[in-house]
Amino acid sequence: MTAAPKQMHLAAHFPVDDTTVWDDPRSGSQIEFASFAHLARTAERGLFDFFLLAEGLRLREHDGLVDDLDVAGRPDPLTVLPALAAVTDRLGLAASAGATFHEPYELARRFATLDHLSAGRSAWNVVTSADASTAENFRRAGQPDRADGDGYARTAEFVATTRELWDSWTPDGSPRPFAHHGRHFSAEGEFTVPRSPQGHPVVIRAVDGAQDREFAAAVADVVLTRHGTPRAGRAFCADVRSRLAKYGREPGGLRIMPGTGVVLGDSDADARERAAGIRLQQVSPQYAIAALEWIWGRDLSSYDPDGPLPACDPDPAAARAGHGDALAVAARWRELSREKGLSIRGTVIEATDRQPLVGSPETVAAEMTRRVAAGAADGFVLVPHLTPGGLDDFVDRVVPLLQERGVFRTAYTGSTLRSHLGLAAPVWKG
Repeated sequence: MTAAPKQMHLAAHFPVDDTTVWDDPRSGSQIEFASFAHLARTAERGLFDFFLLAEGLRLREHDGLVDDLDVAGRPDPLTVLPALAAVTDRLGLAASAGATFHEPYELARRFATLDHLSAGRSAWNVVTSADASTAENFRRAGQPDRADGDGYARTAEFVATTRELWDSWTPDGSPRPFAHHGRHFSAEGEFTVPRSPQGHPVVIRAVDGAQDREFAAAVADVVLTRHGTPRAGRAFCADVRSRLAKYGREPGGLRIMPGTGVVLGDSDADARERAAGIRLQQVSPQYAIAALEWIWGRDLSSYDPDGPLPACDPDPAAARAGHGDALAVAARWRELSREKGLSIRGTVIEATDRQPLVGSPETVAAEMTRRVAAGAADGFVLVPHLTPGGLDDFVDRVVPLLQERGVFRTAYTGSTLRSHLGLAAPVWKG
C-alpha cells in the first residue's frame, strides 16, 4: 500500500525590506489597510496556515539617509492584525514582536487578546534585536548583546514568563494569581485575559546559528529559516529535530518552514529571465554601494557600482551590525567577484541572492513537493516581491497543482492555527 504523501504547510510574510520592487507599476502602498487585507485574503483563499507581519521599530538608515529600497513606514502589526481578524475567518495571524523592547505582561496580554478576537488564530514571532540604533528610540544606551548569550537568556526568560501568564488561567476558565521573579523580569498579580482558545498562541522563531537552533528547539512551535537548498535544508531540519528530545519534545511537535520568494513564468526560461530582472530592480546602483559600505565600514560613494570592488580592506570596527566578520565577508565577496567577473552591483546581487523558487507553475510545484518529501522542510513562508498582489499568481496557478499532487489541503479542516499546523494544544502547567 502506498503511503500518503507528506502534507505541506504554507504561510506568507508581508515584505519589510529591499524585497519589494518599488518601481513596478503594480506596486502599491505598504501602509494602507487595503494592502494588508488583499494579501491576507489571498493567503486565506490559498488555504495558507498563517500570515506574518514584521515589526519595524526603526527606519533603516545609512549615513543619515533612509535606505532607498527599504520600507519607509510600517504600522504596528498588533494593531493591524485584529483588523485583519475581522476580514478573514481561518487564516492564522502572526506578528513579530521583540523581547528586547517589550515586557512579558504587555505582549502576553496583546497576543492573548488577538487569540480571542480571532477565535484561536494568533502567533508570536519572537525577535531578539541586535540593532543599537533601535535602542535609541527607547532611551537605552544599548541592548543585550547576542554575542555573549545575554540576549538569548533574556529572551528565554521572556518567553517562559509569557507562558506562565498564559497558564495562569485554568482550562475551565478560572484565574489564578501568578508570581515571577527572575534575573531579567519580575511581575506578580493576576493576568487579565482568559486562557487562549488554542491553549497558547503559537510561538515562532527565526533560526540560523547553533545558539538560535538550541533556543528554538526549547521554545518554538514553528521555525523560520533561510536555508534554500535541499541539502542545506535536510541538514538543518535533522539538526534542529535532534535537539528536541532534551526538552521532552517529539520530532513531530515542530514545523520548519524556510522563507522564499517565488518567481513564476509561462516557461522555466521565462521565469529565469523575470527573476534576473527582479534582482536588478531590488539591488539598485545606490543600494549596491550602500550594501558595500555596510560591509567595508567606509565611505565608498565615489565608487562606480558597475566597477570593481575596492582594493582597500574593510574597517571591522565601523562595519554595520549583523554582517559578522567584515573581513571574512569581504574575502568571500572578492572571491565571488574574481570567479564570475562581477562588478560591485553584480557581486551584491550574487552574494545576497535569496535563492527564490523560479520556474513554471509545474516546476515550482514539483520542487516544493520534492523538498518537503525529502525532509528539507515542512513547508514554506512565501515572501512576495510585489505588494499587494504578489501572492495572486501563486495561489491561482501553483496551489491547484499542489492539491492535485495530494500534498496540500483542499479545505481547512480546523478553525485554529494549531489545527492548521497539526500541533497539539500545550499541556496546562498550572
